[in-house]
Amino acid sequence: MCFPKMGGGVLRVSIWVLLLLNLACCSRGFDPVDKYYINCGSPNDVVVGNITFAADKSASRFLSAPLEILASSNSSSITPSDESEVYRTARIFTGPSKYTLSIGQTGRHWIRLHFYPFVFQNYDMKSASFSVFSQSTTLLSDFTPQNSSSVREYSVTVTAGDLVITFSPSSNSFAYINALEVVSVPDTLIADDASTYDPLGPFKGLMGQSMETVWRLNMGGPFISLANDTLGRTWISDSGFLLQPNLATFATGVAHYLEGGATPDTAPPMVYGTCRKMDSAANPNSNFNVTWGFKVDPGFQYLIRLHFCDIASASANQLVFNVYIDSFLVAPDLELSAKYPGQLAAPYFLDFVTPLIDRNNLSLSIGPSPRSAYPDALLNGLEVMKMNNTKNSLAGGAAALPGFPAKKKNLGLIIGVCIGVVAALILLGVLFFIHRRKKQERLRIEKSWVPISVNGGNSHTMGSKYSTGTTVSVGSNMSYRIPFLSVQEATNNFDESGVIGVGGFGKVYKGVLTDGLKIAVKRGNPRSQQGLAEFRTEIEMLSQFRHRHLVSLIGYCDEKNEMILVYEYMENGTVKSHLYGSDLPSLGWKERLDICIGAARGLHYLHTGDSKAVIHRDVKSANILLDENLMAKVADFGLSKTGPELDQTHVSTAVKGSFGYLDPEYFRRQQLTEKSDVYSFGVVLFEVLCARPVIDPSLPREMVNLAEWAMKWQKKGQLDQIIDPNLVGKIKPDSLRKFGETAEKCLADYGVDRPSMGDVLWNLEYALQLQEAVVRNDPDENSSNVIGQLSPRVGEFGNGNDNGGESESGDSVARFESVDDLSGVSMSRVFSQLVKSEGR
Repeated sequence: MCFPKMGGGVLRVSIWVLLLLNLACCSRGFDPVDKYYINCGSPNDVVVGNITFAADKSASRFLSAPLEILASSNSSSITPSDESEVYRTARIFTGPSKYTLSIGQTGRHWIRLHFYPFVFQNYDMKSASFSVFSQSTTLLSDFTPQNSSSVREYSVTVTAGDLVITFSPSSNSFAYINALEVVSVPDTLIADDASTYDPLGPFKGLMGQSMETVWRLNMGGPFISLANDTLGRTWISDSGFLLQPNLATFATGVAHYLEGGATPDTAPPMVYGTCRKMDSAANPNSNFNVTWGFKVDPGFQYLIRLHFCDIASASANQLVFNVYIDSFLVAPDLELSAKYPGQLAAPYFLDFVTPLIDRNNLSLSIGPSPRSAYPDALLNGLEVMKMNNTKNSLAGGAAALPGFPAKKKNLGLIIGVCIGVVAALILLGVLFFIHRRKKQERLRIEKSWVPISVNGGNSHTMGSKYSTGTTVSVGSNMSYRIPFLSVQEATNNFDESGVIGVGGFGKVYKGVLTDGLKIAVKRGNPRSQQGLAEFRTEIEMLSQFRHRHLVSLIGYCDEKNEMILVYEYMENGTVKSHLYGSDLPSLGWKERLDICIGAARGLHYLHTGDSKAVIHRDVKSANILLDENLMAKVADFGLSKTGPELDQTHVSTAVKGSFGYLDPEYFRRQQLTEKSDVYSFGVVLFEVLCARPVIDPSLPREMVNLAEWAMKWQKKGQLDQIIDPNLVGKIKPDSLRKFGETAEKCLADYGVDRPSMGDVLWNLEYALQLQEAVVRNDPDENSSNVIGQLSPRVGEFGNGNDNGGESESGDSVARFESVDDLSGVSMSRVFSQLVKSEGR
């Protein structure tokens, strides 16, 4: 994937003036000991910027190849210029070939591979497939080039002797290269350690890591060519990566490099002299983040380098903000002037190493901090570098650095592309017509799904029932109407032996579709008072969201006055059934922590994954389901509500929820917030720990309510006295302490004192770390400094697979259509009213 070009082409004059002013600062201050610039396949030298790419003949002494094939192109699509000349020639390899380059100074070196495919004799470079190795590191594997110029940039550490770069064609193919760079890197550019958001501490050992530059961005500024960077790097505009460009603006200024800080080798003045910042003037409430999204290769860790320079503030100590990577708060209350007190516009950078990324996207956000007098945030530059995996490989296909940009296109090429596009559209139209005819025929015999619109509109957006996408944007519709006959067949005509749960809405049946897919079918009871409104809410909510920790809605049926919801089948049922009331095997402590972490991720996504939060409103152990691998998924969205607007603190609504889990502040005031879910989840945490019902009238009075009883023991520091007997002696004290503190914070009397679900998630993951490893000198002996941190309101861009959900079991639910403000009412009175209320 090549970097996108700058959007719009419209930049303020001040940026270009600033660029000209900074050119004087961009002379090549660093003189590399090793510098190989090879114009492959060419008899002539080419000068690009202030770099001379030597003719291939002068570099042939470094090369060992079975055949000497020097390719050249006269393609008019390559506009004559210094930059493009390196792409007019290439060296082709028909068998394993290697460059052996003598290294004069050990340490980190750039390796840049330039590719531009063209046709030479019988070699069509667009069809080439090959691998590239550097010493023992795999740089590319079965690589097929792009249709445009691109650069793959790597940095590897050479310990001694020669650097060998090997090109190995795939079976029945060949390899090629247009230009090759191997250049020394300053020792100070990348340190050996970096921060992480792993509670076990910083990452050490970067010097031994090979890396690939995946993205390098100039925030708020234009493209920067290698001629204006002391290390020959290119920087592209960030405009194509902003998720909500309307929330951001840019600023310009002049950076002042200070001794002991960043240097022009770290990033050029044009990077530190421009920035992307919050558009607080256009958004006076300023309760938002500026977020960028990036494609990455899963299965790798990444070094994230953030470049900062406060060129936007009027005075020092004014700018304080938060920085997030994905949903993690990695730099809370970042104060740019703290490193150089009283000094504005002083460049510096922060390095972070991510955990192993398990998806194909990554997000970065900046947003206001409560400590700031004026809500604002900025970022000047960003570098994302992939680190080699355990197999010493960097091979992947997420991105490629941009090649030298062409200045104009060939007219014939444009006409050809246009004709091809028109032909493709005609072909698609024909295929669509054929598909539509076949679909209409299937509909007449009721053997297929029919797309619906859950929002009452006339448009229908179709999607596969087996979709494995990540987040589905609000307004799209991934649900389907299922014929009643198909549901009857799947459930053996609603055979009572297939009932797997009963709730206020109706019974839940296990079923199997004709294609073998196992499903859970919830059939509405005509006498249920939870009818049409919750039926529609469930469909509307789950048609918007897909996440690996939300149970997926497959479809629905509303024929014959039925209200039927069909979900993915969860093999291991509810969390509640694994804790008490059944003969299922007891869960271990690590399994319980993993389940809590999964559920927290699902709820955190609901609270932060869209423009407005979604409040579940019925969080309980019976609405957390387990698949065949005991992975937790949140279900039952019939009571869910969208959260407050940015200028509001709560949603005023009638009280609904399950007694024992209900937030007492919500009950008293009828004001719903995300923190109501947090309270309910805190009850679930104690339920998971103690393995008993949350309300048990058969117990002595002080023990009836689990939340009150557990909080009593937690505050005495004796929570271990009431845990599940099956866990006695199996929980490490520090893990139990962290878990108990987390649950205690969730059950705070007032929502403002409770953590966000992001904070709860972080602390549960820490509790798991404490269970699995001995942590010395625990920095969070009192976790209140962690549990109260703010979480970003950003989407999980690449954070999971698709799922959305429903419960296969039901509990009693209390509803209050009109309750006055009950501030000061005791908990015993609250629960006495709940028990008397209508069950779900």
